[in-house]
Amino acid sequence: MEYIVEKIGMSRTVGAPSVPVTLLKLIPAKVCALGSDGKAIVAYAHTKAANKAIAGQQAKYGLSKEFNSFATLSVANTETGGDVDVSALKEAKLLKVSFNTKGRGFQGVMKRHGFSGGPKSHGSRFHRRPGSIGNCEWPGRVQPGMKMAGHYGNEKTTVKNEIISFDEANGVLVLKGSVPGFNGAMGRIKVVK
Repeated sequence: MEYIVEKIGMSRTVGAPSVPVTLLKLIPAKVCALGSDGKAIVAYAHTKAANKAIAGQQAKYGLSKEFNSFATLSVANTETGGDVDVSALKEAKLLKVSFNTKGRGFQGVMKRHGFSGGPKSHGSRFHRRPGSIGNCEWPGRVQPGMKMAGHYGNEKTTVKNEIISFDEANGVLVLKGSVPGFNGAMGRIKVVK
């Protein structure tokens, strides 16, 4: 089973030893259409997006205005129109959590790839640069896949986390350890076992 979640932030458990935890808020979603392979189109509330395409989908599935985003998830529901069944999270012990990492924009090779850089002393002229990037006359070009400066972050990352607790009334999951992404980021969780 898969669910859409929002990252609340990190905290820790009270006790000895204290365990770092991440809090995730379960986003309420409605099943719109069921597929043959256990997947379904679900609608959930995200931002205030509204256009004719969204209005057409809302009319087609009989949804209210706040359900303005759609996704394809594996669900346990057998009928359409109802809320996504969250009972699988009560017995779950391990989750796969998928979020986009924090976007850091254009970064140099030291931050992006962990290069060590050069001497910090005066006159070296090689502090945070990448160094040599090519060969001699042959092949006379830069090889593909060379580690260089560029866009860093904002890419999908999946990690496995153990469930500490699940508050069904408030829809809050407490997971052991950290998950990628900024506080308030939207992501997915999938029950592993």
